[in-house]
Amino acid sequence: MRFLRQSLTGVFFAALTAGLLIYALQVILSAVEIRMANEGRAPPARERVFAVNVVPAVEETIAPTLEAFGEIRSRRTLELRATTAGRVVWLDERFVEGGTVTAGDVLARIDPANTQAALDRAESGMLDAEAEVRDAERSLMLARDELSAAEDQADLRERAFKRQTDLQARGVGTAATVETAELAAASARQAVLARRISVAQAEARVDQAKTRLERQKITLAEAQRGLDDTIITAGFSGTLSEVSLVEGRLVTQNEKMAKIIDPNALEVAFRISTAQYVRLLDAKGGVVRAPVEVMLDVSGVDLRASGQVSRDSIVTGVGQSGRRLFAHLDNAPGFKPGDFVTVHVEEPELENVVRLPSSTLDAANTVLVLVDGDRLASLPVDLLRRQRDDVLLRGEGLAGREVIVGRTPLLGVGIKVRPLQPRAEGPEVDQSASASAPVTGSRSTDDSVEMVELTDEQRDRMRAFVQANAMMPKEAKDRVLSLLDQPRVPAQLVQRIESRMGG
Repeated sequence: MRFLRQSLTGVFFAALTAGLLIYALQVILSAVEIRMANEGRAPPARERVFAVNVVPAVEETIAPTLEAFGEIRSRRTLELRATTAGRVVWLDERFVEGGTVTAGDVLARIDPANTQAALDRAESGMLDAEAEVRDAERSLMLARDELSAAEDQADLRERAFKRQTDLQARGVGTAATVETAELAAASARQAVLARRISVAQAEARVDQAKTRLERQKITLAEAQRGLDDTIITAGFSGTLSEVSLVEGRLVTQNEKMAKIIDPNALEVAFRISTAQYVRLLDAKGGVVRAPVEVMLDVSGVDLRASGQVSRDSIVTGVGQSGRRLFAHLDNAPGFKPGDFVTVHVEEPELENVVRLPSSTLDAANTVLVLVDGDRLASLPVDLLRRQRDDVLLRGEGLAGREVIVGRTPLLGVGIKVRPLQPRAEGPEVDQSASASAPVTGSRSTDDSVEMVELTDEQRDRMRAFVQANAMMPKEAKDRVLSLLDQPRVPAQLVQRIESRMGG
């Protein structure tokens, strides 16, 4: 009985185990069937919509700005050279590097001993020449008197000869008396001829004396000029440069002593490409007098001056390309000859053009615009100019469209987008850049110039730095201080000052 009971228990557990295995297998098979049935159904499709920034394309008349680099020059530069050799015996206290002089000021004197001696000799020769003229004129007067006396004597001899001839005709005189009278008349005529020769010689002597007098006047004038050349004067008002002269030094003829530069007659010379040069030509092929703005970065502030294009160079230059232009500057305080500056030239106006950010244009000169249903379409355009971060475009059907800003590879023709309109106060400001800026307060834009508000501590610290800067010209320093006193200060100015302050 015990054996039978244990056998039945074993059979029961074996059957229970087999049942559980079969149940588990059924559960697994049903789960697999359900999973396979679910994988056969496709999820519902959803179109992806991208958020994009858009700007309206507005046609307007714009004068593009051409940017180049140039050098400040002076239109009036005079080299002071020694016109005579000698020792420098006197120098004006302003005859130093950077000295300011006025037109006509005596700047230096060279020892006049040799030139004074030459002038004295010329004056002595002048007295001799004048005495020779007077002597020659007196000799001429005496020769003419002798000629007159000889002519009177010849008349008397001629009348005596005629009288003897009449007496011989009446039978009173003799032939010998007539011959004697005739010989006397011939001798008188010969004496008149001799006196005429003397008068001619006296007249020639007078002409020679006058010629010598004129030559002596020239010699005297040259000696006077030589004496005057020992005095070095300023030809015009300006500033001295390249001074290489001290009192007591020996100078040679034509030696360069200094240079006078007129700081009020400045111009800028700059080079542009040939394509840019063509855009500045008028209908007659001449360069237009386009307005010019010159900018120089000096210790955190931009020195600015305005002017206009005056001329272009006739030659390109060896090893150079493009064209070289010159522009007169009307008023350029703080600028010095030799400054390397940035030049902005205003080109002739372009009509019916659209100004857009450069990120709207791709390499194929197309832009993405919104069409019905907020989908994208490609529009070909003509690139006219690049103006820093903007481009000037012209294209058929571009005006009035909303153009995509900041194109990415995900955007293309037919893509559905969600347009984000620009803010009313101006272009969007990068929030990360705002958070890292060293100033506090709000930012605004006015004519593309970013303005910031400073705290009192920052304003005082910047004012102290600018006032302590001895390298900055007074005009530039006053301009920076006036900008720092404003409630809002240009962000570019703040960044430049802080970069020079070291933080």
